[in-house]
Amino acid sequence: MPLPVARRVQRVKPSPTLAVTARAARLREQGKDVISLGAGEPDFATPAHIAQAGKDAIQGGFTRYTNVEGIDELKDAIIAKFERDNALTYERSQILVSAGAKQILYNLAMAVIDPGDEAIIPAPYWVSYPDMVLLADGLPVMPFAGMAQGYKITPRQLAAAITPQTRLLLLNSPCNPTGAAYTHAELRGLGEVLLEHPRILIGTDDMYEKIYWEPEPFCSLVTAVPELYHRTVTINGVSKAYAMTGWRLGYCGGPKEIITAMSTIQGQSTSNACSISQKAATTALNADQTCVTRMTEEFKQRRDYVVRALNSLPGVSCLPGSGTFYAFADASRAIGALGCRDDGEFAELLLNEAGVAVVPGSGFGAPGHVRLSFACGMPTLEKALDRIARLLIARVDAA
Repeated sequence: MPLPVARRVQRVKPSPTLAVTARAARLREQGKDVISLGAGEPDFATPAHIAQAGKDAIQGGFTRYTNVEGIDELKDAIIAKFERDNALTYERSQILVSAGAKQILYNLAMAVIDPGDEAIIPAPYWVSYPDMVLLADGLPVMPFAGMAQGYKITPRQLAAAITPQTRLLLLNSPCNPTGAAYTHAELRGLGEVLLEHPRILIGTDDMYEKIYWEPEPFCSLVTAVPELYHRTVTINGVSKAYAMTGWRLGYCGGPKEIITAMSTIQGQSTSNACSISQKAATTALNADQTCVTRMTEEFKQRRDYVVRALNSLPGVSCLPGSGTFYAFADASRAIGALGCRDDGEFAELLLNEAGVAVVPGSGFGAPGHVRLSFACGMPTLEKALDRIARLLIARVDAA
């Protein structure tokens, strides 16, 4: 007889991005030649000066508990970053440091959602948003924005999704998986809708802020709509921009009462983020940002290559993202031509017959799509896209 688990666990599913990465790793262990384009993890080493700050923290004995919400030195670096990059002003009591932005988002959901509350999550979305809402006993509401509208919802869609039960909006820009980023004008349009609904809190996931290439500067929601300052939690971290995924360090700024509630939840779950990572993140935020610029330029070169290669494939189309290190391809025509039931079966075909692991779009709320990470080097990408091309040209053209 199976041992019982809580009903809340039965509402959610394992992360498909982690599942694809693990599957590819198992196949490689079995001797299979598999290229994984699943995980969003930069292939760059953590910049030397940041790693050195971590080493210095260890050697200096900075290896004990810190305040749950983060050390003052890092909070001050975060405050300076928000003011410098986003024109946002916070006090220390408005800052929370966690073991990754993922924990920040989970803390937020647990802090503000009561049973029956709704959270608007524009689709395509990062895979964990809906499940975090479900774990908080909330109901995810997911208006869809397809390729025709650049994978970005409109003010009209946002207004139509709002009900008396709406408590939270989660907005990710640049977006994982699509790479789409909202402009200042687009954010202002969404903000005008939100200003009519003062009960709604907003969480903006700006994790890919630095990996961004448009001529118009990156803009966060509250930068475009400062009237929403008192009910928005602005979320960021060091994992992607500084190649620090394993350091597990995220942060946010927001209304004091919400940050206090999130800190209370964290205090009863994980307590403080790693002390060593906090020292390294302080250096990352305060030091010269040339390392970020170099990595971002390389990501753009990879994006240009991957998008061009995908658009040359039969039955596949892909918009160039404004940021992130993901390409989100509409493969619906190829899926149909190959006789696959759905994007999951298509991804399975690519894995088994081309030896390339991608993430099915259904996990992001976008059936008929696949997500490819170009966080790996150009030789790997060229090899992977060549394998996919040979398979699709042979199969789709023949069909």
